[in-house]
Amino acid sequence: ETGVIYVTNRAVEHGFSPESKEWANLGQGSPETTSFEDWPKNVRKAISELEEKGFVYTDVEKIESIPVTEDNSHYGPVNGDWELRCAVANYYNQMFRKGQKSQYSGYNVAIVGGGRLALTRLCSSMDAINLGHFLPDYTAYEELLSVFKSITPIPITLDPDNNFKCTLKDLRNEIIGRGLSGLLLSNPCNPTGQLYEGEELKQWVKIARETQCSLIMDEIYSRYIYSQKMAPGDAHWRIVSASQFVEDVDTDPVIILDGFTKTFRLPGIRCCWIVGPRAVINAVAAAGSFLDGGAALPSQRALIPLLNHQHVINDTIILQVLFAHKRNYVLTRLQEIGFTIEQAPAGTFYIWCSVSKFNPPINDGVNFFREALKEKVTVIPGKFFDVNPGRRRPQAGRYHDFIRISYGPTFETLVRGMNSLERLVKKFS
Repeated sequence: ETGVIYVTNRAVEHGFSPESKEWANLGQGSPETTSFEDWPKNVRKAISELEEKGFVYTDVEKIESIPVTEDNSHYGPVNGDWELRCAVANYYNQMFRKGQKSQYSGYNVAIVGGGRLALTRLCSSMDAINLGHFLPDYTAYEELLSVFKSITPIPITLDPDNNFKCTLKDLRNEIIGRGLSGLLLSNPCNPTGQLYEGEELKQWVKIARETQCSLIMDEIYSRYIYSQKMAPGDAHWRIVSASQFVEDVDTDPVIILDGFTKTFRLPGIRCCWIVGPRAVINAVAAAGSFLDGGAALPSQRALIPLLNHQHVINDTIILQVLFAHKRNYVLTRLQEIGFTIEQAPAGTFYIWCSVSKFNPPINDGVNFFREALKEKVTVIPGKFFDVNPGRRRPQAGRYHDFIRISYGPTFETLVRGMNSLERLVKKFS
């Protein structure tokens, strides 16, 4: 069981249901899908003030339904609808690659039915390679890398004293010293929220180019950013992507995963994309022909208007006002309760925090989770982010005193969750 599945199953055993107004699911891996009218009053006020200044507009056409017609009810291409592929390519060119000679085209894009499927297609198309991955990172990488026996997963432990980030020197040494052909990472990182951006990210791409090590960047949280370094735009919005620093879209070994599920707050539609060199996209198509056959055509065509770059900027500003408000609230409450947070998240909608300073038994992530269930709140124990494909190495208990808390849910849920965690900690103080 992945962390989220384990937590959900245990919570259901304690009476949890997604519709319950008594529970707070702080283990949630998806963003809230509510509308502007349902957001906190001060968030709506902040957005209205930006609208008055001409920075945003709130009268946005939403996808209320997806039409199914004779024109879109047939099988679509394995790598996705051509118009959507071109729209994704244009999104990257407009947002990150203006003025650069090498530009993405539809041939550099594959559309897939969700982020996990994107990763599955990529791994299916790989030869026997040493694939580096970081600790901690996204829990599903463990199951993914356990399935494909031709891939040798090489764990790279991140130092908490360096805010769970890899230095450029260590990156080059790991690639060369371990003979890595690829590196898989989420950026910003799930669970730590740490981020490679600006000059640092530029150097990552340069090292990948020089070593010809494929950099597989899971950028599914690319618009949940709370810092600004070399952002391609003004101070009101922030998006981070390695595509900004690619020199040649067909020869630089940089592969990007993103999609509508997280950044567009449409997790139920499960439509994502892979962007990379044409040869990689061709290989992904071959894998997709036997794995899944391609994403649903009606939803693909309905999503195309969302990729208009002005719409993306507008939606990003609004998204970041909402989630920055929730982030700041949860950070403040957690620190007041007594959680240890070494570094505030620069991205995602997660907070990686330690429970080590609490009294037993809640100074351990799993025990904390179990006691939290009694208060009708869920969190993810840190041990699930110690990605260990095939259980090849002994469980070192590396993150036993950490938990991941999500501020993806609604503000109302977050308030309820923080109150529950405060009660829990006081119970054992």
